[in-house]
Amino acid sequence: MLIRKLVFLVVIAAAVLALAACSSAATSSPSAAPPAASSTPAGSRAPGESVAPAGGAASATIVDFGFTPVTLTVKAGTTVTWTNTGSASHTVTADDGSFASGTLASGATYQQTFSKVGRYAYHCSSHRSMVATVVVQP
Repeated sequence: MLIRKLVFLVVIAAAVLALAACSSAATSSPSAAPPAASSTPAGSRAPGESVAPAGGAASATIVDFGFTPVTLTVKAGTTVTWTNTGSASHTVTADDGSFASGTLASGATYQQTFSKVGRYAYHCSSHRSMVATVVVQP
């Protein structure tokens, strides 16, 4: 009887942890506006931030349960390509509903062209703790 209770408690604890991991970012809110270009010295970036070179193309990866980079800054008109390099399926879904990749299996890619200046927060609809942002500059 004691073993049965112990197994029950372990199963309940594992279920609670799994649910908490999947829903921890669901209540987070996107940040307001991008920082001014002059606020960061040339050549220095926050951890997880990437600035795409001029040329109309940029890339991001989905690795395990995260997006890399977390913040990608591009020029208006740039096409971003996401590649799922992990083993689990994921999505690239805009918080405001403006784009959605559908399910991306391992090795699959998704492209989105950003023609309007602004901040585009996105997430994986299967794993809400996976969040990132594309910042589009003029």
